Amino acid sequence: MALESNLRDWLKFILTPGLGSEGQRKLLQVFGSPTAVLQQPHSTLNQYVRQPVARAIAEGVDETVIATTANWLDDPLNRILTVADADYPQALLNIPDPPLLLYVKGRLDLLNTASLAIVGSRNATTQGLRNAEAFAKSASEAGLCVISGLAQGIDAAAHRGGLQAMGASVAVVGTGLDKVYPASNRELAHQLAQHGCIVSEFPLGTPPLPANFPRRNRIISGLSLGCLVVEASLQSGSLITARMALEQGRDVFAIPGSIHSPQSKGCHSLIKQGAKLVESAQDILEELGYHHQPIAADPSTEHPLFDHLGFDPVDTETLSQRSGLTVAELSAILLRLELEGAIAPLPGGRYQRIT
Repeated sequence: MALESNLRDWLKFILTPGLGSEGQRKLLQVFGSPTAVLQQPHSTLNQYVRQPVARAIAEGVDETVIATTANWLDDPLNRILTVADADYPQALLNIPDPPLLLYVKGRLDLLNTASLAIVGSRNATTQGLRNAEAFAKSASEAGLCVISGLAQGIDAAAHRGGLQAMGASVAVVGTGLDKVYPASNRELAHQLAQHGCIVSEFPLGTPPLPANFPRRNRIISGLSLGCLVVEASLQSGSLITARMALEQGRDVFAIPGSIHSPQSKGCHSLIKQGAKLVESAQDILEELGYHHQPIAADPSTEHPLFDHLGFDPVDTETLSQRSGLTVAELSAILLRLELEGAIAPLPGGRYQRIT
């Protein structure tokens, strides 16, 4: 498709090599619009940005990139929003460094819908994945859009839960929208494009560079009323999202876990710092002013063996001593509970309750 001149100027401006967000904002403050910036002579631009950048603006960007973007926009699912557009997410206008341009695939309306960010570990436990999906589904049933980052683990589970109800889900990614990362989430990305939305501030063709993901996180938190951390180690990137949420004035929630689990330590650290401890999606909905009927408990959670199993991993020998059952009797019960999805087998012959 042929790009309108205003969007073409925005792309030329944003795609100028070496012109970062600070330089972009400085030039827009001085000249008012990308079109006005592009009309300035090199000598004038050089008063505000370094000489190589001023020269790059004057010379213009590779037209091949513009043509590729125009072809991408032929798909009716695809849009580009600038910060000056009426459809630009209003929530992002209130953060310190809103992206000046967004590439969007899917439902545009979701970007201006009340939303909850759900993030966590890529290497999640079975319990963590179940929690992420269940909390996301409940939030979506209450009308909240679920925002996450399309990573493996907690992010993917949150998107799956969000897509199960009317609130749907938005993925904010750290690559160009012509790429899916990780590739294992390709089918999930397709579902999001059809029934939810995928967003990026990075140009088409951008690979999954490590520096992109912390920058992406400010959009995840910025689009949301609050941020739930399901599982996170102390080194998890999810804690960056939580910190950005606090800086942006959003609520931060965390699910507690076992004191022995490395994947719970990040959540426990957040709770110590003032994040709200939550045990159900209802806790979050009430805090945000939403109302939702909690899902009834699975009958399997009432099994008497759970009195002895607890929530920490335990081996069958210890469980036999606690319950008075033989190993053979335990094996039959544990198999049934595993098939019901109430417990998960762990390395070393251990089991953990997950409901």
